[in-house]
Amino acid sequence: MVLDVGGKTDIGLRRSKNEDYFYAEGSNGLFIVADGVGGSASGDVASKMAVELIRDYIVNGEKGFEPVEAEYRQEYSFTTNKIAMAVKVANKAINNASSKSPQLNGMATTIVVALITDDRLSIAHAGDSRLYLIRGDTIEQLTDDHSLVAEQIRKGLMSQEEAKEVGMRNVITRSLGYSSDVEVDLGELTIYDGDVLLLCSDGLYTMVPENSMLRTIKSSYNPNEVCDRLIEFANKKGGRDNITVVIAYVYKKRWYSFLYNLFKRRRR
Repeated sequence: MVLDVGGKTDIGLRRSKNEDYFYAEGSNGLFIVADGVGGSASGDVASKMAVELIRDYIVNGEKGFEPVEAEYRQEYSFTTNKIAMAVKVANKAINNASSKSPQLNGMATTIVVALITDDRLSIAHAGDSRLYLIRGDTIEQLTDDHSLVAEQIRKGLMSQEEAKEVGMRNVITRSLGYSSDVEVDLGELTIYDGDVLLLCSDGLYTMVPENSMLRTIKSSYNPNEVCDRLIEFANKKGGRDNITVVIAYVYKKRWYSFLYNLFKRRRR
């Protein structure tokens, strides 16, 4: 399997600092996007801590991390349970740091984690950063937003059209660091040749419609170029928030893997 990966973050046009942070590595199949909760103290510190702690836990193992209690969910694989534990470990560390420092008090962040192992995708998330799957000519949101507006829509108390008019779109109902424990949503699915993963913060999807994301992703096979185009699109629409985009193209056919690696070597 070959994962052709790109990632980029941008401050946008209205923010004084970038509180987003990300990690994207094709060699280990791990992708993470975090968005420091707007208006909280040191959201940039929280998002960086979350990404780096989760990365280190998954890549290097649990040694050296403070243990936390977490239920092993039998309906999910060991790998998916591991990333859930990584998120909970990061949550506890951010919460502890917040409680010990007046400068960091109240810091929090959203998180979305995707890990590809063989042909399986494991997902963990809390907050309103999103993971999309592009398969063929369709785009599907794989994560549910943990926000006040999204919960009202799911309960049937508000329509999608009404949600666009309200001023509570950025009110988050779940995040890392806010309390000593966090509920983590999990998911798993099989990945196929030609699939594309898109991870992003709300600075992208609140500016760029899903059909425009799909067209942009389908217009190029260069993930970094796609990231640039999506961020440019979001800024042209107003750039009201920080914008982070991670793209991963999945190639599983052996002949393509050979040609891809040969092409990469010749470009160096």
